[in-house]
Amino acid sequence: MISCRQQAKNDNSESVQVDTGMVLDSVSMDSVSTDKKPVFKTFEGLADTTFVRLADFSDDFAYDMRYATENNFLKAKVYDCAECYTRVKTAKALIEANKDFKQQGVKIKFFDCYRPNSVQYKMWEIVPNPQYVANPDKGSIHNKGGAVDISLVDMDGKELDMGTDFDYFGKRAYHDNVDLPHEILNNRKLLKETMEAHGFWSIRTEWWHYNLSAASNDRVANFKWECPD
Repeated sequence: MISCRQQAKNDNSESVQVDTGMVLDSVSMDSVSTDKKPVFKTFEGLADTTFVRLADFSDDFAYDMRYATENNFLKAKVYDCAECYTRVKTAKALIEANKDFKQQGVKIKFFDCYRPNSVQYKMWEIVPNPQYVANPDKGSIHNKGGAVDISLVDMDGKELDMGTDFDYFGKRAYHDNVDLPHEILNNRKLLKETMEAHGFWSIRTEWWHYNLSAASNDRVANFKWECPD
């Protein structure tokens, strides 16, 4: 199975009196823009296999990093903090896919991204069953920085109905289960077809899991990100 985000207007309309006793025209702060656009990093000069934090390159995604909480099938927190890292080529593909999703009024929500192999070992200790957790001795494409577990949310953050929660292990989560309401099937179709158009492939039993084909031959990694103090 488990082969498998983050503003103030001051109204200042009072007259300003200076030492000469003259009164200057009042200036409303509403007429001055105080909004600052975020500055994102670029991929220039970065190798495709470099690990990057996705939020440093785009704020167009939503996040619910389940393994940094106990709200997951393990019932345990296995990440020290919630971050979504991938290799550069995976991040590029995700940003491009998300552009297409946004044209449909939705965007990607992440449940899991790159997973250090040491975390894979933690998961294996809790659930040593290859049906649910990839054997860490071999690793998974999550450990290579080329897999993501995702869903879709609308622009207000409401998750689209995919039929089951993330990490639901049963036939209702299968891609080939068509015995579902049309809304669910259409949502899954949108997710699957768009991801596939950007170089990802799915696995039959998990509607949320996507692998980047170009990452299949990368090495299993144990890169670990720093958590805020």
